[in-house]
Amino acid sequence: MTIDPKTIEQAALALRGAAETGKPVSAIRDLISAGGVEAAYAVQEANTKYYLANGRRLVGRKIGLTSIAVQRQLGVDQPDYGMLFADMDVPEGIPVSLDQVIQPKVEAEIAIVIGRDLPHSDLTTAEMIRAVEYVVPAIEIVDSRVANWDIKIWDTIADNASSGLFVLGAVPRKLDGLDLRSCGMVMEVKGEPISVGAGIACLGSPITASLWLARVMARAGRPLLEGDVILSGALGPMAGVARGDVVEARINGLGTVRAAFAAD
Repeated sequence: MTIDPKTIEQAALALRGAAETGKPVSAIRDLISAGGVEAAYAVQEANTKYYLANGRRLVGRKIGLTSIAVQRQLGVDQPDYGMLFADMDVPEGIPVSLDQVIQPKVEAEIAIVIGRDLPHSDLTTAEMIRAVEYVVPAIEIVDSRVANWDIKIWDTIADNASSGLFVLGAVPRKLDGLDLRSCGMVMEVKGEPISVGAGIACLGSPITASLWLARVMARAGRPLLEGDVILSGALGPMAGVARGDVVEARINGLGTVRAAFAAD
């Protein structure tokens, strides 16, 4: 079923308003679910076009729902994606103000930086590997403009895959000698583990997840370009965060990354 463009714009405006005011809105799925996932991506694209027209700069993509368990929970059989804008990047060591987000949670991920354009929807695994310039550990600060994280698949896709901010580690690693599938991860606050996992959680491998993304983005008309960042998916469960927390993620072979949250 096709959704009226006015309905798409209504949903996009509601999510945009929540982001601008810091006040979450009720779930929008009742507005758009009749149009399925296609309608949800139409809402995301409407806001992407709005933000680009108003000066934000696209610097990459994030992959969500890479966990099979989470896919089953939301009733889907594939991941989703969202846009990464330049103003979402928080340099490591710079405190994150919780005023920048509404309902933040954190995830540890492997970020892949692309060294060449990827315009082909039939991209091969070998071409994907060849395109990886380097990888770094990352902490994604996920967020939801939907009140109380009351989300289904339509809500999270429309809401830019529940994106917020991201922090990249500052020491890049080449793929040579790295097995991203088996990279273990521990994320801690004050020395206490809050999430554990491994690269296998990302559709079996962050490379596989990134290949899926590259093919989908080529078909969607927003192909990945040289220099783009891919947040390849959570290595373990997302966790809550509070003012004053210092979150550190350690990923075997890649090193560490920290996200420090301002106390006030």
